[in-house]
Amino acid sequence: MQPRTALLAIFSTFLQFETDHVHTWASDPKLRRSMQIHLEQSQQANLSAKFWSLHWHKRWRADADLQKVAAGHLSAYLQEACYWTAQKTSTRFSNSRYGVSDYFQIAMAQVEKILKGFNSDQGFNLQNYASATFASLMRETLRQRREIDICSDWALLRKLSQKRLVEALKNNGLPQENIDRYVLAWTSFKAIYVPQQATGTQKLEKPADEVWSAIATQYNQERTTQLPPNTAAITAEELETILMTCAKAARAYLYPAQISINTPRPGQDAGEFLDQLPNTEQASLLEEMIATEDVQARQAQHQQIGEVLAAAIQALDPPSQSLLQLYYSQAYTQQQIAEKLEMKQYTISRRLTKLRKTLLTALATWSQATLHISPDSDVLKAMSSSLEEWLTGHYGEPPTAPALE
Repeated sequence: MQPRTALLAIFSTFLQFETDHVHTWASDPKLRRSMQIHLEQSQQANLSAKFWSLHWHKRWRADADLQKVAAGHLSAYLQEACYWTAQKTSTRFSNSRYGVSDYFQIAMAQVEKILKGFNSDQGFNLQNYASATFASLMRETLRQRREIDICSDWALLRKLSQKRLVEALKNNGLPQENIDRYVLAWTSFKAIYVPQQATGTQKLEKPADEVWSAIATQYNQERTTQLPPNTAAITAEELETILMTCAKAARAYLYPAQISINTPRPGQDAGEFLDQLPNTEQASLLEEMIATEDVQARQAQHQQIGEVLAAAIQALDPPSQSLLQLYYSQAYTQQQIAEKLEMKQYTISRRLTKLRKTLLTALATWSQATLHISPDSDVLKAMSSSLEEWLTGHYGEPPTAPALE
């Protein structure tokens, strides 16, 4: 993959794949025009990509009119971070049926979660945060997808939580009155259709006719107290149709299809989703840009944190340094490391946890002495997240594989 260097390209181009390989960078004309205008208005050619990422993230949070455009610029900015995370995930989970392009699509579909979770006040850049969070989201999505792929509709409905079901039905566009009926049908299903076997329920079979009748009876009894008085009774056949809709909505919600912004809009012969991006620019777009002094202060603080953590790593014994390097830069899973070191996987897990705690203690001590911040539970949680981001960024350029001692 050819890395981008020009700011205009960094904030307006997207990776295009052929099978599982990068083919080219595709430019988005509207985002390119938007970025060009902002670069001309800034009148400062030396502003960094990190500076612009903070600017667009602030716009995404605070300016409803520019939110979609800001999200587009940030999605473009995160392309490389997403690609390298996808490549590392593909290496770690080589037995998966997903390739680099699949992991890339999985991660980019969740950019909004990245933007919501990022806090620029912590002094770290968006790419480091995104790399760490992308990896976590990929692993969680894979776990869910494996579960979804092997589950029958009936097993999926039994494993589903009510919160997820309601979210899926809302995402499917159902009105609230229908959602209430569907949730009651689902709770009746779970109450009546209880698998007899203790294990192996992923391939749960469709209920028998007599079970459907019992579920319908349960629903019709409960509807008199849980639904509006005029709600009609339903048959077993109608109940099955409702539950199939629930299962389909859940799969679509948990396993969304990826749609290109160049896809034609539904029901129209012409026009693309891309055309829905606003084409208006406000006056004085840079008047609320982050003050240069604040950016410099955050950068200095970021550098100090990096020095503290680098010194803490340097103070570790060589096997501990090798373990961190293997885990964060050599694309080894805990199980693979355990096999190489002839240890148990849980031993590796405990050692990594202990090492993170050591580094977190160093960071908390520095924070209390330098920034006068008491490390309460909320602060420690934020520091732990920042530590994971820093480790991902610090080991982002894989060095020569360390010796295993």
